[in-house]
Amino acid sequence: MGLTITALADTHACTLGATVSGVKLGALNPADWRAIEQAFHEHALLVFPAQHLDDQQQLAFAQRFGEVEVLVEGKTTIAISNRGEQGQALREDSVFMQLLRGNEGWHTDSSYMSLAAKASVLSARVVPSAGGETEWADMRAAYEALDVDMRARLERLSAFHSLFYSQSRIGAVAKVGDYYGFNAGEAPRRALVKIHPETGRRALFIGRHACNIPGMDAAESEALLDGLMDFACRAPRIYRHHWQAGDIVVWDNRCLLHRARPYDYREPRVMMHTRIRGNPDTESALA
Repeated sequence: MGLTITALADTHACTLGATVSGVKLGALNPADWRAIEQAFHEHALLVFPAQHLDDQQQLAFAQRFGEVEVLVEGKTTIAISNRGEQGQALREDSVFMQLLRGNEGWHTDSSYMSLAAKASVLSARVVPSAGGETEWADMRAAYEALDVDMRARLERLSAFHSLFYSQSRIGAVAKVGDYYGFNAGEAPRRALVKIHPETGRRALFIGRHACNIPGMDAAESEALLDGLMDFACRAPRIYRHHWQAGDIVVWDNRCLLHRARPYDYREPRVMMHTRIRGNPDTESALA
């Protein structure tokens, strides 16, 4: 049986995503890659069950989507885990555990950097016995569900994106800048409505990092952004993935939000993450 793409709308009644089967990502032929790339643009989220890629295979797959970001310590694929390199449990007050807690809020990757991410690839190596799912929310469908007046209003607005802001809202700001190599004053500004460079579809570009809409006071800005996120991140615009070891998922950060779900931190969870840089012509911050 060859490559099969099944829209998640058929199985989960949601507006985004597809499951891809009948293919080995470590040995893609050109025809299968073209089908995957087309499905990525159409569905924005692709789930590949039971791939069991190693780090180099995951990196090679991610590189098909574009140039990958160098993340922390010069690495392009990093472990998103509550365990250290020697398997030890991380301290609850450690910077990385603070970031894991932050990741439980809706966000898009790298929006707080000068160049936002195009896509992300995440694979499961070790999963807990319960919890630890990942959810995605469709910002294309969210924009299209807004009334005409709200769409017109949002087209004129932008917001700053700050990891310091988002972490401060959960009481976790210690050493975030040292970890990522930037300071609290670096908060790029981005339009609230993003036009997808490949599909031309409009999508809300919000998430927990968005803050301080120019022309509004802090309370008014926060109320609008929180209200939009509450509206956007509801069924049928949500997909929740229950991970099995070996699964790999790729998603489009330009039109989706995502978040991790809680789990018992006494159990290990190891996910491998690779991030694809955005196009400077379309994912750069506003001047």
